[in-house]
Amino acid sequence: MIQTVSSRGRPYRAAIIGLGRMGSTFDEEKAAFSRWGPPHAHAACYRAVEGVELVAGADPYPSQREAFARKWGVDPGHVYADYREMLERERPDVVSVCTSARPRAAITADVVRAAGGAGGAGSGVKAVWAEKPMALSLAEADAMVEACRAAGVPLAIGASRCWDATYNRMRELIDAGHIGRVLHVTGFGRCALSHNGSHLLTLVAYLAGGPAARCRWVFGQMESDEQAAGDADLSGNGMLQFEDGVQAFVRTTECGVADWDFEVTGTEGRLRGVNDAEEVEFWRLAPALLPGRRREPVRHLFPAPHGAASANVRTLQDLLRVIEGGGEPVCNGEAGRQALEIAIALRESHRRGGARIDLPLTDRGLRLESSETLHGDEPAAVRRARAAGATP
Repeated sequence: MIQTVSSRGRPYRAAIIGLGRMGSTFDEEKAAFSRWGPPHAHAACYRAVEGVELVAGADPYPSQREAFARKWGVDPGHVYADYREMLERERPDVVSVCTSARPRAAITADVVRAAGGAGGAGSGVKAVWAEKPMALSLAEADAMVEACRAAGVPLAIGASRCWDATYNRMRELIDAGHIGRVLHVTGFGRCALSHNGSHLLTLVAYLAGGPAARCRWVFGQMESDEQAAGDADLSGNGMLQFEDGVQAFVRTTECGVADWDFEVTGTEGRLRGVNDAEEVEFWRLAPALLPGRRREPVRHLFPAPHGAASANVRTLQDLLRVIEGGGEPVCNGEAGRQALEIAIALRESHRRGGARIDLPLTDRGLRLESSETLHGDEPAAVRRARAAGATP
């Protein structure tokens, strides 16, 4: 059991909306040597952290509700078809929104109303942990951020690499000045810009300047003109300019051997995470050993974290820290919104012949249909059950 601080004298009550892959079953997919080992599903994290208690879940599909109750030992009387009924009856403190991206903004608004915001009855919801991508349109993302801010409810967006202990250690070395002033960040990851691109773009911003890094403009190139003409998720490449002068290059088209590689170049050194940071190279400039040569890059041992909790356990611990002491989660609503805005801006740049696109975008109706939504709104497990002739 992983402990966390609680000043209440009783556990925080947690509930999950969306009882499929990220809500409940994700860890069943992972083999022994997976980089992203358990606990990673939200239910597993709530069970792993002392000071929080998983009390309820909601999902419109009976098969998902039954599987959740059975897997986690939750009384079926506390598993609901209607999440609104769950919020009213269970009065949770922490709510996970693990649905697909399409309904996420509307559900988050309902959760915030249950917290007492926007004229709600005040069930006491103290934090929301929403999966990524946070929304499909910028207007939806804006509404999520503003609703949570107005209600005083911290919002964490589940771009879990921002809480991964190895990437956090890279950021610690940067903050301590060990690579000097950051000049450039490179992020390679074969993915669609909105779906897993949320991971890549939030992490690039995090490595570029920390949780509050702000992107000011982009240039983008998509895989094709035809794909860029629509609103469906797509892959692309681009250049990003952050407000403090740091530039970044991102590639989500085919990456070959560099898939999920991240490099941070500074004035005095560099860090490179290989194969999603399974190994990290740490280089610093040092005086040359031979006369007449300029300073040379010398490789140092990277002080890798040992015995660290999983990224999503660290997400939950961070969210509880914010509830207890204030502040913002490492990847908050604004960081999640920026990832969506960068993805859309990269596509807009391609549409305009590679033009520079300044942020924030003025048209908040722009959208990008996350790849997870392109097969319809039914969860993958429900689609598979239907195809096999089972009752979902």
